[in-house]
Amino acid sequence: MTESISHNYRPPILWIFLFWTIACGIAFVSLGNLPLRDFDEATVARVALELNEKSGLERLLPSIWDSPYLNKPPGLHWIISFAIGISRNFHNSFDFLPSEFCIRFFPALFSSFVVPLGGLIQWNLRPKDRLACITTSAILLTLLPIIRYGRMAMLDGTQLSAIALLWLCLSSIKKNRSNKFNFLGAGFSCSFMLLLKAPVIIPALFASLLPLIWEYKSKKYSNNLSWSWFFYGLFPGFAWHVWNIVSYGKGAFWLWWGDGAGRVLFEKGSGSELGVLVPIIEIFEGGWPWILVWPIGFLWACLRLNTRWGVWAFSTQIIIVGSILPLKMQLPWYIHPFWLPFALVCGPPVSWLIQRKDNNYIFARKILRTIPYLLFFIGLCLFAFSLLIKLNIINFEKGYFGAIFSISLAWLIGGLLLSDSREKIRKLGFIGIIFGSIIGLFFFVNSKFWLWEINENWDVRPVAEFISNFPDQQIYIRNSFERPSLNWYAGKRIKTFDQENQTKCNAIKKTNAWDLYTCND
Repeated sequence: MTESISHNYRPPILWIFLFWTIACGIAFVSLGNLPLRDFDEATVARVALELNEKSGLERLLPSIWDSPYLNKPPGLHWIISFAIGISRNFHNSFDFLPSEFCIRFFPALFSSFVVPLGGLIQWNLRPKDRLACITTSAILLTLLPIIRYGRMAMLDGTQLSAIALLWLCLSSIKKNRSNKFNFLGAGFSCSFMLLLKAPVIIPALFASLLPLIWEYKSKKYSNNLSWSWFFYGLFPGFAWHVWNIVSYGKGAFWLWWGDGAGRVLFEKGSGSELGVLVPIIEIFEGGWPWILVWPIGFLWACLRLNTRWGVWAFSTQIIIVGSILPLKMQLPWYIHPFWLPFALVCGPPVSWLIQRKDNNYIFARKILRTIPYLLFFIGLCLFAFSLLIKLNIINFEKGYFGAIFSISLAWLIGGLLLSDSREKIRKLGFIGIIFGSIIGLFFFVNSKFWLWEINENWDVRPVAEFISNFPDQQIYIRNSFERPSLNWYAGKRIKTFDQENQTKCNAIKKTNAWDLYTCND
């Protein structure tokens, strides 16, 4: 009996480790099968490459094309430059262009950490609910946006894992023990965020401190909290920003305001034409199938504000969403921090679908009982759609068939089994949904479609190969925006053509999409 009780108070480490292992597999398979995209990936890669070529204190301050890079702090760029160094040493050459796999490896690895960290956060909030811990990790494992953006050489996936580590450290705080290492870990997490997208630290920290302050509102508990250790951990990230200010003066504030909070709050950039609909569409596109239980999970959080889970789930959801929706500039990946609180909210109702334990929310339970049937119906429709694709009855890209077929079959069978009256059968239904979704994601990341930009813009690699025939000449491009990916593969900056300010220009290549010129300024 004692062993059984103690077992119930241990997090399901084996399940969490299994899900993280699978997440790494999805993250790394065919990671280098597509070229770096504009703007983020190619820009991150170029900055990391230049950092790798520096030494000493010069490596503290990033540059791009030998000019100061003031867009973002260099936290992830340092790590990618380390990967570039290893790759170059392995090849015993310092002249070759690092592979796409090399550039994306560490961002993909760090992005996968949100899967186990999210489950452990749920365990801290609901220590007796092992199944909710498992379902939370499973939700994070199977969310398409987490897989898609996590595989890219962008800051967003790594940033989400840093937020998860911060929330794990703060949610692990206990009243009757020393918490200095929790605060130290939280400080290090914030340091890392200061070296990624620095302004995001404000909503991420506020969303977790609010429930912490609410829980420890009694002064006798607040006095025992080791807040000073938080600032010890915060020191590395803070020190870099101080050094950046010392080096660049007012220019250092550009990453906080010009290219940070000020730009996204007040400037409507390209791709933001739909405004607030951009993140809303991204949620309804990327949240399946768990979006079906999301309203119930949020309702439960609102009704259980007297519990740790209720306060944390409500606070993180509201503050993260409230910090994203008002932005003037909206891009699909700006909603990425939302997926962690989304999983924390959805974990318990998914757990209830499996266990069916009684609670006071009779109306919500009645709605939840219909979810398996709805999932079955959606799966059946997708299954029929996939067969129509296979039989060439519907004109649709066949490269999606494997992913759609696997996921539809998982939802169809999983929904049917989740509606069964026996808990063992319902557990099989949940495992089936996860297993089928994982297979579908493997099909997806092994295709050319996980990087959507390739379907929208011309491939820069043949153009870069053509430009290599003009090694000593400055090349300009016309009828296209400047593409960082073309700069990356060409090994030099290909600026846009400005006829008014350039003379003695000769066209060296013309197509329907772009023209290339050599010019004497």
